[in-house]
Amino acid sequence: MRRLIPAVLLALMSFLPAPALAAPEEVQVYMDELNAKGEVGLDLHLNTVTSGSAVPDYPGQQLSLHRWRLTPEFSLGLGNGFEAGLYLPLATLRPGEPLRADGVKARIKWLAPHGAEGFYWGANFELGRVAHRLDENPWNGELKLIGGWRRGRWVAAANANFDFVVDGPNPGPASLELATKLGYRLGRETVLGVESYNGMGPLRGLGHLPGQEHATYLALDTKLGRWDLNAGIGRGYGTNADHTVVKFVIGVPIGPAK
Repeated sequence: MRRLIPAVLLALMSFLPAPALAAPEEVQVYMDELNAKGEVGLDLHLNTVTSGSAVPDYPGQQLSLHRWRLTPEFSLGLGNGFEAGLYLPLATLRPGEPLRADGVKARIKWLAPHGAEGFYWGANFELGRVAHRLDENPWNGELKLIGGWRRGRWVAAANANFDFVVDGPNPGPASLELATKLGYRLGRETVLGVESYNGMGPLRGLGHLPGQEHATYLALDTKLGRWDLNAGIGRGYGTNADHTVVKFVIGVPIGPAK
């Protein structure tokens, strides 16, 4: 049944509309992190566009340029490989403007049993509602297929992200993005790597990569005491209007040390 669910969802999504593209609230390749049953986690996603387009894609769109996206992600381990998450709120902040709450998103993740090294796989499903200034379509969803591998100093991961509109005035075909990560372990807690995010186009017509959004990041994963940190600087190309992006994912310690 666990193998059948992702296949059924993927088949259904090929008939669903796709969202209008917007600067993401999180820039992250999903790997094999998973809370233990009953464990609560908190990640803070921050990113800002330091250079890029100052022209909106549609009337009323909130520009990404020089705007910080600040998104707390709360998570709870459910056991049996499952984890629930809540992004609350999807907030933004730009100099001279008030802090804005632009929406909320929930997710459920599942990972198959796996060891500390070797191959792992799983899936993540998300559903969210955002303000018009962030996306023309208020309700959007995503199915993320997760795969990865660890061996010695090397780590690798890939996500197939199927994005679709649940409800909104600007529907289109469901789309696919491939996100990949290749890293080399410099020490016990530090990995230096490259993350790549590549739009592949609508499912009904994959291809024509120059006409899609792409971005590549140099990323560092490390620990600062009990705090986890993923930091990166990326360059957008293709049709990506965000030319230079700085991003952080900060794992905030909750509860006593283990």
